[in-house]
Amino acid sequence: MPERSGKQSEKQSGKQSEKQSEQRRLAVLKTYKLYVGGAFPRSESGRVYEVTDASGRWLANAPLASRKDARNAVVAARKAFPRWSGATAYNRGQVLYRVAEMLEGRREQFRAEVADAEGLSAPKARAAVDAAIDRWVWYAGWTDKVAQVAGAANPVAGPYFNLSTPEPTGVVVVFAPQESSLLGLVSVLAPVLATGCTAVVVAAERAPLPALSLAEVLATSDVPGGVVNVLSGRVAELGPPLAAHGDVDALDLTGAGPEATALEAEAAGTLKRVRRPRPDEDWTADPGTGRLLWPLETKTVWHPMGV
Repeated sequence: MPERSGKQSEKQSGKQSEKQSEQRRLAVLKTYKLYVGGAFPRSESGRVYEVTDASGRWLANAPLASRKDARNAVVAARKAFPRWSGATAYNRGQVLYRVAEMLEGRREQFRAEVADAEGLSAPKARAAVDAAIDRWVWYAGWTDKVAQVAGAANPVAGPYFNLSTPEPTGVVVVFAPQESSLLGLVSVLAPVLATGCTAVVVAAERAPLPALSLAEVLATSDVPGGVVNVLSGRVAELGPPLAAHGDVDALDLTGAGPEATALEAEAAGTLKRVRRPRPDEDWTADPGTGRLLWPLETKTVWHPMGV
C-alpha cells in the first residue's frame, strides 16, 4: 500500500508540475499575412486591424490591405492565368483534390477558427468545416465535366459542324461571404478555380482568419502561386479599385454588402461579368451548377463537314 500511495503522489506531483509549466509558458501568437503571388507579404502600408470573436474577445491582428496590395494581387492572378487555364481539366481536379486533403488534415484548426468567427458550438463548427471540405471535393470532381454541361453541338442549316465550348473568363475578384467564414468562402472560390479562372479573394471583413488560414493550405498544396490571392481589409477600400481595374474580368459581389451596388456600377466602365449578391443564399444547400457556369465564356466554332 505505501508503495502504491507513493506512485500516486508522484503522478499528482508530475501533473501539478506540468500544469505550472503550462501556466508559465508564453503563447506563440500567430501573425496573419496576405497571400499574393504564392508569397505571404504584410500589407504594403504596414497597417493591421483587430479581429474579434462573436462575443467581442480579441483574436488576432489581420493585415489591412491597401489599394497597392489589390493591384499586386491582380497582377499575380493575371500572370498565373495562362498556366492554370491551360492545364488539363483532369490535372486541375487533382490539384483541387489535394487542397481537400490538406484541409482534412487541419480540421481542428479550422473548427476552432470557425467557432470563434461565427459564434458556433464545437459540434456545429465541426459540421461546417466538414461541409466545406466535402464542397471542395465536389467542385474538384467537376473540372472535367463542366464542358459536357456547358458545351454543345448546335444544329445548323448547312454543311457545317457548329460547336460551342466553355472557356474561363480570366481574373475573377471574389468578395467572400460575411456570415459563413469557411463554407461560404469555399462555395464561392472553388467553382472559380475549377473552371480554370484565377482569383483575388477579399476575405470577410469581420471574420478573415479562416480565409487567411486557407491561404496557408493553398500554399502548401499543388496550387501554383498567383492562382489564388487572398486579401483582408475593408470592402469600402479594396472594392472600388478592384471593380474599376481594367485587368479584372469578373466580380462576385456575394460578400460586398452595402457596397455592392456602387461596385457593380464601377465595373460597368470596363464591361465586367458581375454576379450579384443573393440575400437568401443557403450555403448548406445543394450548390447545383450555377456558380460553375457564371465565370465562363462560350466559344463557338464553325467547321465545314468533310474537311
